[in-house]
Amino acid sequence: MRIVFAGTGEFGIPCLEALVASDDHFVLSVITQPDRPAGRAQKLLASPIKECALRHQLTVFQPEDVNSATSLSQIRYQKPDLMVVVAYGQILKKPILELPELGCWNVHGSLLPKYRGASPIAAAVRDLQKRTGVTIMQMNEGLDTGDILGKVATRIRPGETTGLLHDRLAKKAGPLLLYLLERVKKGKLKSARQNSQEASLAPRMKKEDGKIDWAKNPEEIDAHIRAMQPWPGAYAWVPDGTDQKMLKIFSVILSKRAKGKPGEIVEINSHGILVAAKKGGVLLREVQLEGRKRMSAVEYSRGAGIVAGLQLA
Repeated sequence: MRIVFAGTGEFGIPCLEALVASDDHFVLSVITQPDRPAGRAQKLLASPIKECALRHQLTVFQPEDVNSATSLSQIRYQKPDLMVVVAYGQILKKPILELPELGCWNVHGSLLPKYRGASPIAAAVRDLQKRTGVTIMQMNEGLDTGDILGKVATRIRPGETTGLLHDRLAKKAGPLLLYLLERVKKGKLKSARQNSQEASLAPRMKKEDGKIDWAKNPEEIDAHIRAMQPWPGAYAWVPDGTDQKMLKIFSVILSKRAKGKPGEIVEINSHGILVAAKKGGVLLREVQLEGRKRMSAVEYSRGAGIVAGLQLA
């Protein structure tokens, strides 16, 4: 099968590599976002998908607008049977969706119709879901509303962060994609409509979404902290003289014995900083004050003069 691949983030790498390694399919080209400035030096940085494509000596296109007349002409010239889209970052409009003979397939990091949108993996971790997975769907003009072609499910492991779950799901996507392409070859591929009544949304995460709500239960706070890793990061505001500073929190241990107002530091011991929640609390284990390095909560409390009774916001 002649395939155009569109992707930007690391989530798509296993799918692209599975297609490249397959003897049954040919990747005509790879479409990815233009190089963007990053870091303090604002040096132009290629996307993970572009780096992967160049390693395999694939043709790369980087349109600012994939729906432009020029981009559409480039895709049409290649005469693809199928376009595979994984974490690309641009919305494909009807002319592109209808261009390949088999249309466009999207690889999505949830069990649709749950968690349509840009942040499905983080949303599943945050919401204490027991299971999630990967869905491949036939794309239409809606937001992740197309017919489902196939799914693979997995259990969310205790203590798993968004980053860890992201990598596990990405590895499951490649074999699922090849399996569905084989079903096409045999004329056995079937699709199923999504039940919109079961749908939920997972909008793109913003930096402010990382703020911890101490009025929640310890299990919810722990899930929130894990969901925000690696981005945007979970944080609280800690008093610093007459000002407040951002304190990033990376890991906690649940505690039933903490008693105090939500967000109140109730104890500092050799294991960390105990903070009260709605019921019980959490023991902060690893933190990072803005402008400083990541360290244990114990080390931070000693250097910052943290005392019981301090209120985190």
